[in-house]
Amino acid sequence: MLAVAGNPRPESRTHGLARVLASELAAALGATMGEEVDLAVLGPKVLDYDDPVAAAAARRVIDAEVLVISSPTYKGTYSGLLKSFLDRIGTGALAGAAAIPILLGGAPNHLLAVDVHFSPLLIELGAVVPAGGLFVLESDVDAFPEYATRWARERRELFAGAVAARRAAGVA
Repeated sequence: MLAVAGNPRPESRTHGLARVLASELAAALGATMGEEVDLAVLGPKVLDYDDPVAAAAARRVIDAEVLVISSPTYKGTYSGLLKSFLDRIGTGALAGAAAIPILLGGAPNHLLAVDVHFSPLLIELGAVVPAGGLFVLESDVDAFPEYATRWARERRELFAGAVAARRAAGVA
């Protein structure tokens, strides 16, 4: 289980959303949390393909069975920092990993961005998005932990099945 924060600011609200949902899903699945990937800490290193820290972060993403990846909504889609980081990961490299994309937005007019833009990017990288993405309004951030607990419990079997399928395929 791995939380990835694609916000250019460290310890952002989007980071908090990924952390909370990943923790709740890990608890529901009896899984352990991997070391989080906060792209704000990497900054321009995501563009340096020789940087060992950015390469190690990409390896953690590739190796994760379940990814919770969050970003603020920028221009109706995810952050450029997140896109630059995910460009390090080859097509198909996530091979069956279950992913939950989360976008944080200020207004509901970008509600569809998570499934129109973000989910297809993760699918291109080989991930499955078994429960669709989550769009969280800034006004709902404080209530998100309670929602995340319920969301994870309700989808426990769905993600357990995705993890089992990945393992059966010999990917993990």
